[in-house]
Amino acid sequence: MVNYIEASSAPSKNTGAIRLYDAQAYEGMRRACQLTARCLDALADIVKPGLVTDDIDRFVFDFGMDHGAHPATLNYRGYTKSTCTSINHVVCHGIPNDKPLREGDIVNIDVTFVLDGWHGDSSRMYPVGTIKRAAERLLEVTYESLMRGISAVRPGARTGAIGEAIQTYAEAERCSVVRDFCGHGVGRLFHDSPNILHYGRANEGPELREGMIFTIEPMINLGRPHVKVLADGWTAVTRDRSLSAQYEHTVGVTSDGCEIFTLSPGGLDRPGLPSLAG
Repeated sequence: MVNYIEASSAPSKNTGAIRLYDAQAYEGMRRACQLTARCLDALADIVKPGLVTDDIDRFVFDFGMDHGAHPATLNYRGYTKSTCTSINHVVCHGIPNDKPLREGDIVNIDVTFVLDGWHGDSSRMYPVGTIKRAAERLLEVTYESLMRGISAVRPGARTGAIGEAIQTYAEAERCSVVRDFCGHGVGRLFHDSPNILHYGRANEGPELREGMIFTIEPMINLGRPHVKVLADGWTAVTRDRSLSAQYEHTVGVTSDGCEIFTLSPGGLDRPGLPSLAG
């Protein structure tokens, strides 16, 4: 049984009920998510061979502080960094360190800022210098998977429609969908109900209703979908060491579809790749 609750009367913890937010909440999410998007835009100019991921982390921290926000990941469940930087075969939750990026790497940078109590959550892939065609193709497939998932969002559909749209496309492109991680409700809480699976069937999962806010963040592998978490308790990698990619947007369900809160103001949702308009 799925329960829905008006967000204004919901407790400040994840109870399993799905929150329905009002127009004022959507405005708060726009501000937080656009701050995150602007930070991700700014990173497009600094991600280059030789840059260490700790410098990316410091950039994200400073950007947030300069704009009255703080990174949600910092000290979250013991995590000590302001962002996640996942390189090549790292699926997600890569921890920034002093190792430099190398020519040909691909890196996912995941940023969540908390602004006035609202969580703006998004991630993008960045090519480091010139990358191989196989890596570029993976980025293209992963981004298209995300956008197909978003296109399935509308009142009356079920969360499974998002997963079906992603899985059908990614597997037709001979890639695989990671099952171990999923999207999630977001708003006043960093991680909330419902879980948004990136695979499944259209008639499965909770019904989407106007006022729901959640992330869609498919992780797509060139090889098999299986992952393992390293001894640090955070870093997830592909078991077969194949390349992995992820893009993430935060969306809110509207009366006739959805609003993407984290769209790039500079048109850089796919940094380093050809413009969709081109």
